[in-house]
Amino acid sequence: MKKYLLLFIITAFVMSCSKKVEVKGKIAGSSPLERIEFVEASGVATLPLVNIGLDKNGNFAGSFDAPKDGMYVINYAGRQNLIYLEGGQKLNISGNSMTFPNEFVVTGDAKKNNDFLQASQKFLGEYGSKINIQQLMSGDEKTFLKGAQKIEADINKNVDELAKKNNPGKGMLEWKKNDVKVTILNLLANYEMAQRQMSGNPSFKVSKAFKDYETKLEENKDLMVKTIPLYRQYLLVKMSPDFQKFAEAKTKGKTDIITSEVFAQFLKDKKDISQTAKDYLLAFVVAQDIHPGAPAKNTEKIKKIIDTDITDGGIKADLGKMQIAINGLKVGEVAPEGSLVKADGKSYQLSENKGKPYMLFFYASWNPYISEATVPVLKEVVNFYKSKMNFVFVNVDDTKDQFVKTSSALLKGIPGTNVYGEKGLESDIAKKYGVYGFKLPCFIVVDKDGKIASRSFVNLGEQEVVTILDKLTGLSAPKVEQQQPMQMQPGMMVDPSGQPVNPQPAPTK
Repeated sequence: MKKYLLLFIITAFVMSCSKKVEVKGKIAGSSPLERIEFVEASGVATLPLVNIGLDKNGNFAGSFDAPKDGMYVINYAGRQNLIYLEGGQKLNISGNSMTFPNEFVVTGDAKKNNDFLQASQKFLGEYGSKINIQQLMSGDEKTFLKGAQKIEADINKNVDELAKKNNPGKGMLEWKKNDVKVTILNLLANYEMAQRQMSGNPSFKVSKAFKDYETKLEENKDLMVKTIPLYRQYLLVKMSPDFQKFAEAKTKGKTDIITSEVFAQFLKDKKDISQTAKDYLLAFVVAQDIHPGAPAKNTEKIKKIIDTDITDGGIKADLGKMQIAINGLKVGEVAPEGSLVKADGKSYQLSENKGKPYMLFFYASWNPYISEATVPVLKEVVNFYKSKMNFVFVNVDDTKDQFVKTSSALLKGIPGTNVYGEKGLESDIAKKYGVYGFKLPCFIVVDKDGKIASRSFVNLGEQEVVTILDKLTGLSAPKVEQQQPMQMQPGMMVDPSGQPVNPQPAPTK
């Protein structure tokens, strides 16, 4: 009996600690081409955790591991909204395609928290429209402080009233209380900056009463820096004048230094900032230096900074994933294998191409650029280089049946090997190559020895692609007018401050 009791306790413990969130629902009037993504809003350079398709009736279902309890972003049809989720929850989301996710209804485990969140957001919208911020910012310090404290009190009063009505969880309520503090802190920072500029005195200082109010609002510094991107932005604004002076001295006469290098050096001497805050702030700056087409030497510099100057393992991992998603795998590394199958069910190994260079083409049928913008160019590229290299078309649709339909229709007559990454965007091949919905379709070139030969491209018309293919094949493609780069789908990725990192940012408020 004791053995079975112990087993029950262990099972219950594992379930209670589960990070899995199961979500299903229906978006009335939705198109099967639309997708729903969930993104951790408080992470660093956050990538989509899951990409869920909808059927012809707008139904969807999926699950993902939630890194932590807190705010997440729902992306749908280029629009975003916030939702509060906790690991182990099962929730149902419903809405209308015309207004989702700006408006949605949550039932299940997450109902109380999100009813509270939506009500508080509605209040803030209405309350904010009644405040004359310009008048408040132009007043003297005493009047400004009085106004800021009234705003804080009014919002907190509403938070308390909504908490009694909706009974949110402790984590949700704590987040909201800190969110109010961060809102006021940013108001204070903007006022101080404006007053310094108006005074024309670089050494301008606010009063002790002003500083004391700031200190009171920053009681939970490390918690706020972990959970609220807007607080990270506030800290960066506050240290901006000092950093500018530091950067001017460090970069004088240098042309090859990147911001991340300077900021990492700057933070080392900041004894008043915790290591937790340093990790998150440096991650923000690092994220700005990760972008498509960055020189390989800069990519290596960033990797070194991540490895040596950031201590948090989760932040390191997130930034590493972002580098792969934006820049691709390191040129010269062995191209990783993945679980791939052909339409006939036979497995396929990328190593079968060894001895000949090849191009990997990742795509999905729901991507809007495939048939009109990509396939015509792909045909030309394949027909020109096919005698000297291979082409592997990797489908990442949700099901193998969809892969069979898509590959036979879209890629009919194009020489190459058609394969399916089992589980689509959740497949191991997609994860190893950093393939996400926002960067489909994408292309990666591998040399004859099975090593990565290029960064990850989203546009076959780039001259860099042609240069690499010419070098590997010994051919010389005719010069053509370069195409305009294809745009990544908006709303798929957010940086740690809620500011744009490649696609459009998620809302922070």
